[in-house]
Amino acid sequence: MDPISLEELALLDVLERIDQSLEHGPNAAPLLERLVGVGLAEVVEGETRLTDAGIERCKSLHHRVAADAEAELVILEREKAGEAVPPPA
Repeated sequence: MDPISLEELALLDVLERIDQSLEHGPNAAPLLERLVGVGLAEVVEGETRLTDAGIERCKSLHHRVAADAEAELVILEREKAGEAVPPPA
């Protein structure tokens, strides 16, 4: 499994900002329009909110970040123990 990409981390940041009703950067409008277009967000009464799909995507990205962190810990523990670490698949 490849580590989470920078694009996915950026998407997670934007989804979290929407979820927490935080301000977006000045260049966020095109991305917000794309998120609405693909069904991850919706505009209700002038406010951008996550749809159920957006919430699930946010959860999925959180799980991915946690899994990557856990995998990194396993690799570090193996390296400390002197075990050979297999190359990524």
